[in-house]
Amino acid sequence: MAHHQMKTRARMAALAAMTALATFATAAVAQAETNIKLVLNWKYQGPQGLLFLAEDKGYFKEEGLDVTMDQGNGSGAAVPLVANGAYDMGFGDINALIEFAAKKPEDAPVGVFMMYNQPPFTIAVKADSPIKSPADFAGHTLGGAANDGALKLFPAFCSISKTDCSKVEVTNMQPNLREQMLMKGQVDGVFGYVNTIRFSAKLIGVDPDKEIRFIKYGDYGMDLYSNAIIVSKSFLKENPEAIKGFLRALNRSIKDAIKDPEAAVASVKTRESLLKTDVERERFDATIADEMAHPEVAKVGLGDVDEARLAKSIDILVNANGLPRTPAVGEVFDRSFLPAKTELLTAVN
Repeated sequence: MAHHQMKTRARMAALAAMTALATFATAAVAQAETNIKLVLNWKYQGPQGLLFLAEDKGYFKEEGLDVTMDQGNGSGAAVPLVANGAYDMGFGDINALIEFAAKKPEDAPVGVFMMYNQPPFTIAVKADSPIKSPADFAGHTLGGAANDGALKLFPAFCSISKTDCSKVEVTNMQPNLREQMLMKGQVDGVFGYVNTIRFSAKLIGVDPDKEIRFIKYGDYGMDLYSNAIIVSKSFLKENPEAIKGFLRALNRSIKDAIKDPEAAVASVKTRESLLKTDVERERFDATIADEMAHPEVAKVGLGDVDEARLAKSIDILVNANGLPRTPAVGEVFDRSFLPAKTELLTAVN
């Protein structure tokens, strides 16, 4: 009997030890998860499915990451929010980052994955507007959200297009009022990204192909990069493996989203049920075609940059905006966290 009790106690002790070990292992896994706070470029829209699929498919989790993605207020706004530590990462405008790096190099975030490799920046006017080119801006009022990437680049656009913008009145507006104010004639033109304006116009019943004309920065020599995944200097230093894991998950997610755009848009819709699926699907397709399909992708892979092109765009901004210093390419973009080149997409269509 005593022998039997000893065996039972031994079994119970072994079981308790195994339970404790399992609890410890679970706690260790939970503890090992790295939390990442990321601010998006804008309110919820179809193209953000490129990121949300990584969460919905468990790719971030597989990399030991717990990622929180918050809506943003403009691609330019992401840069100071990451710089001041409010967020670890952002989906923000690399040009706003260049300007920040020129002024406050010690605080500036760093780009680690180039998402939008073609310039989407534009000034939209009504189709019947007398404004046909930058030379016609004088005496007119242009409006945009304070943190809009195109508005922030306007001084550089004036410089490169040799336009005297001192005779242009620039006014700020709420982002959701932009297209209405343009169509009602409350402003003569509005700043924004081509596809943001195009599809926001559709949502208020305006046909952008017939009623709006776009004066695109890229047509005037501003061959700039646009939105990238940016990371704070402190997070970069303290969590290099987490950044690599994030980019591996993102790269998988982008491949899935391009293969199955409907799933990508659906993942955004689960976060904002009021979105119109057909419009957001169109916006997704247009973003891939217009903002992510630069010919260099075939050579460097989606996510990386052409260093000579980036250096030239840094020079454009420094000269046009009279910035105090010229950041080096390595200050602005660090490719060392990217997945292997063989893993990156070399075509997006």
